[in-house]
Amino acid sequence: MGKNHKLEKDYYFSELEKLQLELVKMHEWVRAKNLRVVVLFEGRDAAGKGGVIKRITQRLNPRIARVVALGVPTEKEKSQWYFQRYVAHLPANGEIVLFDRSWYNRAGVERVMDFCTNDEYWEFLRSCPRFEEMLIHSGIILIKYWFSVSDEEQDKRFRERINDPLKRWKFSEMDLVSRSKWIEYSKAKDEMFAYTDTKISPWFVVNADEKRKARLNCIHHFLSTIPYQEIKHKKIKLPPVNMEGYVRPPMSEQTFVPAIY
Repeated sequence: MGKNHKLEKDYYFSELEKLQLELVKMHEWVRAKNLRVVVLFEGRDAAGKGGVIKRITQRLNPRIARVVALGVPTEKEKSQWYFQRYVAHLPANGEIVLFDRSWYNRAGVERVMDFCTNDEYWEFLRSCPRFEEMLIHSGIILIKYWFSVSDEEQDKRFRERINDPLKRWKFSEMDLVSRSKWIEYSKAKDEMFAYTDTKISPWFVVNADEKRKARLNCIHHFLSTIPYQEIKHKKIKLPPVNMEGYVRPPMSEQTFVPAIY
């Protein structure tokens, strides 16, 4: 298939199912081997971060693979060490944590929208590589994805959100500002990469203009970053149910949900 060819729906779902089966094997390996995995998802608004996170976690145990999507920091959190509220969500042994936006908020929206000072911004760029090195040296597997979307595609997705009642909640006032500050966000991303795209902790860029390809490509790459093996399970034989000594109370005493369908 050509690079610009849109994936057919049947082929997409067939490949997604194969990859999700591998994700199940991988996350069981992470649990069995007490690995700690952190995956960061960054990119412009409407770049497709949430879509791929949803497909990654769809078949996984939420006790092993969890999503962290932090809101606006409180006044107390603003007074703390910048990385402190993110550290609280790092994985324990046998866990995968997927950050839907992360500490890189400071290099993106906070920088462009003047939500931080110049000193705070430059301190972040200086300290971030050292912070990530500390995580990696402690044994954490850190993977960083940047979802790249074109001006035209973002415009199209924003219009879909505005016009679709099921997606309208996704659109915010901040999205309007992000459209008007396209160049500022581009410069912020370039500067962020210059400081934080390091050999020990590189950025992996996902071409996200075509959602289906972006999801499959990202999941396929994610699987390649962790050398896992399938955990063989013992054969399970379900025991018979022993109803001896149990008398079920009348069902008429229970309140059931109306059978509308």
